Amino acid sequence: MMDAVTITLTPDQQAWLSAHVANGEFASVEEGARQLIEERIAERAIEEDDLDWTRPHVAEALAERAAGKVISLEEHEARNDARLPGVRKA
Repeated sequence: MMDAVTITLTPDQQAWLSAHVANGEFASVEEGARQLIEERIAERAIEEDDLDWTRPHVAEALAERAAGKVISLEEHEARNDARLPGVRKA
């Protein structure tokens, strides 16, 4: 089990969190702080992803383009229009 950590908020951070608790966004200042920390950790995980998993997909797409297996934007749009006759373009 991990030890509890005490964090001292700045007055501005405390006021911001308290305002969001007051409007019902968070149940408490502690819950708000935990949620915001979790969100930032998730953002950092995305930022730190090296995207190696994309390399095979990019290589496949480049090979298809080199082999001439491409369609124009107009053909792509026409195919979508044919597949989705009930959807209107904006």
